[in-house]
Amino acid sequence: MNLIAIETSTAYCSLAVSKGDQLHSRHILAEQRHAEILLDELSGLLREAGLTLADVQGIAYGEGPGAFTGLRIACGVTQGLALARDLPVIGVGTLLAVAEASGEDNVLVCIDARMSEVYHAAYRKSEGEWLDITPPGLCAPAAVPLVAGKDWCGCGSGFNAYEALLRARLGASLRSTRPDLAPTAAAILGLAQPRFARGEGRPAGMALPIYLRDKVALKTSERK
Repeated sequence: MNLIAIETSTAYCSLAVSKGDQLHSRHILAEQRHAEILLDELSGLLREAGLTLADVQGIAYGEGPGAFTGLRIACGVTQGLALARDLPVIGVGTLLAVAEASGEDNVLVCIDARMSEVYHAAYRKSEGEWLDITPPGLCAPAAVPLVAGKDWCGCGSGFNAYEALLRARLGASLRSTRPDLAPTAAAILGLAQPRFARGEGRPAGMALPIYLRDKVALKTSERK
């Protein structure tokens, strides 16, 4: 299938396009410029793949959790493009995308959620499929759920932002850490492809974010 994937939940504007078995991707440090560069970069990527939007059969997007504005950008662009061409959409969890991007089989994901918290999940790959060992959640680094075993790879920006706290909590389970890993559109596309093949695509209006948190910042009294 010819598919597009959009991921903007972090500081990166990550895009991917598949043309049959060929994958074309871009992973750009955008900071606050996602909305400014996304459509131009996507147009360039489609040209690189030799496709137009009329050739695309579905759109995958990073549904969250992550930066609120970034999630809304990915969902808004996905909805707009999908509505214009009557395309099915599939949302992929950003924490699972980090696990997929790692190339590991036992992955404990922690992404910096700001406000002294992390988005977390634990996944194990078995026979090519990811199993939720700990489902996605939000908590303080010192309260991340423990996992059994000592062969886990800790991935995501949380291991940069809260390294000491997470190592104190999870150190006995960690074989290694990769704090540089972020969700990528290429990983999202890889996770979405079999779902599109199974006919799991949904209407464009169903491209909605998953926040896990309902507040953007601490009040002044809470910061004190």
